[in-house]
Amino acid sequence: MLLGFVAIVLFFYLTAPIYDLPEPANFSGQKLFNPYEGIDSNNWRRGNFQIQSYAWYGLTGGSKNTNEAIDSIYTMLGYDVITTSDYMKINSYGSDSPRYIPVYEHGYGVRKFHQVLIGARKVSWRDYFLFQTVNHKQHIIRILRKYNKLIYIAHPQLRNAYSLEDMRYLTGYDGIEVLNYMRFSIGHWDAALSAGKYVTILGNDDAHDIERTFEVGYRCTYIYSRSLAGDSIIDALRNGRAFGADIDRDLRETYEEKAEKVKSIAKLTKVQIRNDTLFIGVDKPALEFRFIGQLGKILKRSGHADNAFYVIRPENPYVRTEITFSDKNIFYLNPVARYDHEIPGNPDMASVNLVKSIIFWIISWSVVLLLVLLYLRRRFRKKK
Repeated sequence: MLLGFVAIVLFFYLTAPIYDLPEPANFSGQKLFNPYEGIDSNNWRRGNFQIQSYAWYGLTGGSKNTNEAIDSIYTMLGYDVITTSDYMKINSYGSDSPRYIPVYEHGYGVRKFHQVLIGARKVSWRDYFLFQTVNHKQHIIRILRKYNKLIYIAHPQLRNAYSLEDMRYLTGYDGIEVLNYMRFSIGHWDAALSAGKYVTILGNDDAHDIERTFEVGYRCTYIYSRSLAGDSIIDALRNGRAFGADIDRDLRETYEEKAEKVKSIAKLTKVQIRNDTLFIGVDKPALEFRFIGQLGKILKRSGHADNAFYVIRPENPYVRTEITFSDKNIFYLNPVARYDHEIPGNPDMASVNLVKSIIFWIISWSVVLLLVLLYLRRRFRKKK
């Protein structure tokens, strides 16, 4: 069995293509894309897209998390969108409901090169187990694109699985799990945005043990959708009508105390653009609004009010907003970005460099064949 696994891993590496990746380019244009146009304080749906249940005989974590317990606890905490992201397995619990969204976490490599897949139709078993270059990462994204409606790079900061340079070049994915129980990856988000890739934020608990209350109800995603049907939630995420939230926690809090705190979480009420000015509104006074631009530079701070504005300058390719409240909760909004013709996104712009790929395949397989022949020759001589 081990020999078979080694053979599969080797085959994956030796058949990986080499890509030509587009050079990074800032957002540009005279128009400003605002994913929140027309929102109000209603129809915000609290969601979580990462928590593991019992799967694979408990080898992957989540051994104490039954589907029923996950659903019960997250419902108690005021979640409208509850999904379970088992490793390499689409959890079918609740699949008879129109709210059901098939999700799984892809990746089994030692460095945590993972992706959160939303609207999954099929598990893809291709992965690069030991290491991944930017070519391997791009190839995985392209394969996953066939079977999933949305692809989010999971916790890129964890174990330095994805570098800031990776984020500048990778294409064809929809967003980044910026907020995760184990890591923040804000620098990775700004690296991608600064390279002209319009990728949106996802916030998740990624809890592995619901008996540890401090892992649950901590980081989440708010989605603006009039309907709770799975397809409507996916469409809202795809169009950027969501934001990530870091909810302050006390390590000693019970679930009952968490549920009570949820009732007082502020709501985002307005994100508007008038001419060249971005206006933000919330239903409670915020301690601070931070407007952030290219390379994560803070452009403006203002606070102690329920609204703020920023005049977008010609040299600002994008502007995103962070809002901190007195209860220490923080909202991370998707950016407003410049464009001319097509609404900004992150389409797959990579192309396989066939010449380099063929050279790599010939050399790699020749080396393997040579090693096999040397091994057989050595065995033959020993027997002789």
